[in-house]
Amino acid sequence: MNQKVFTTLEYNKITALLAEHASGEHTKELCKKLTPSIDKDEICHALSETNDALSRIYRKGSLNLSGVHDIGASMKRLEIGSSLSIPEFLRLCSLLEAARRTKAYGRNDREDLPTDSLTDYFNRLEPLTPLSEEIKRCIISEDEISDDASSNLKSIRRSIGAINNKIHAQMTSMLNDTTTRSYLQDAVITMRDGRYCLPVRSEAKGHVVGMVHDQSASGSTLFIEPIAVVNLNNELREMFQKEQEEIEAILASLSSQTAEFIPAILEDFEILTTLDFIFAKAAFALDYNGSMPIFNEDGYIHIRKGRHPLLNKKKVVPIDIRLGGDFDQLVITGPNTGGKTVSLKTVGLLTLMGQSGLLIPAGERSKLSIFHDIFADIGDEQSIEQSLSTFSSHMTNIIDILAHADSRSLVLFDELCAGTDPTEGAALAVSILTWFHKRH
Repeated sequence: MNQKVFTTLEYNKITALLAEHASGEHTKELCKKLTPSIDKDEICHALSETNDALSRIYRKGSLNLSGVHDIGASMKRLEIGSSLSIPEFLRLCSLLEAARRTKAYGRNDREDLPTDSLTDYFNRLEPLTPLSEEIKRCIISEDEISDDASSNLKSIRRSIGAINNKIHAQMTSMLNDTTTRSYLQDAVITMRDGRYCLPVRSEAKGHVVGMVHDQSASGSTLFIEPIAVVNLNNELREMFQKEQEEIEAILASLSSQTAEFIPAILEDFEILTTLDFIFAKAAFALDYNGSMPIFNEDGYIHIRKGRHPLLNKKKVVPIDIRLGGDFDQLVITGPNTGGKTVSLKTVGLLTLMGQSGLLIPAGERSKLSIFHDIFADIGDEQSIEQSLSTFSSHMTNIIDILAHADSRSLVLFDELCAGTDPTEGAALAVSILTWFHKRH
């Protein structure tokens, strides 16, 4: 289908609005790239899914699909034996939590309700609750691994706490010593390069024995690690190193457990993204009170109470349009601002929406035909760069449509052959319409 008509009929605005109803970034991109299909089975299946999602929203409320992150790169790293980072595990946990919520949402709350086109998606979801619970047991946040993640980690952190207490006790006694305090810039304990220090006045450097780790910008203060706590600081640094090694071991263990479920996790992401896409279409339809059109391949259109979806739904005037039964060409006449152009755009846009699996803003039992291409000559396409007048630019477009349109095309003309001598323009318009009529 030619891409130009998407701009002419403002279909791109529809996909942009659709994307606003999606939760995941990956799904938003799918929405923006949505294009009409020409396969009747594919169209009807997509429409059924959207309609079934809308029915579920009416019955159970919206589906919360927040927290679905693209974990494809993480799974590839697991496949080659790498360990996942803490943020990656949190994203995975968020995905599995979304799978759990979604599976619960998909359960029928009444036994008499039949299955629908979405039932299989919900049934195939695997929340992997034991894995999710194990991740949550070990990881508290992006900055914190739980003490209970392993007995070894708990022991290491207990030792870190004990060493910290010894250092603080030793340095507090130095702060409480009147002589030592007189050498300090401030009576505080500070950290430099991960080691506990005292802020000593530079002229009193020789009175506090220890290692200088830093000095203030003015040079008036030296940050000295007292010799009395050097060994304790060494022990503390060693324990911090052991803590880091243990955290890496915990992440490696979690990664090994997760690697067993790579296929299920990837399928969960795929299903959740698909459901996010379908429910975005349903939520969008909810905004404009959409209904499922009945499609045919015979060129027959019967739109009941159709409304242009981009117009204010409180002010838009519904239209009934029928075409393709007793006649396959329709001429709309009327005064300026009478709605002729909006009517043309409504027919074209609703056709594009329906063939994209979107419910249309029209009455129940509205009928649309599947067109392999839609052409539209609407609006002023004057081109200064190509030295084309308004009339010339329209004729250039019409010639292109004449070359490509066939019996499987829908062609929309707005003010055909206007902008020139009325008599000549009318004669030309009649000949063009006659030619298209013969081509069906």
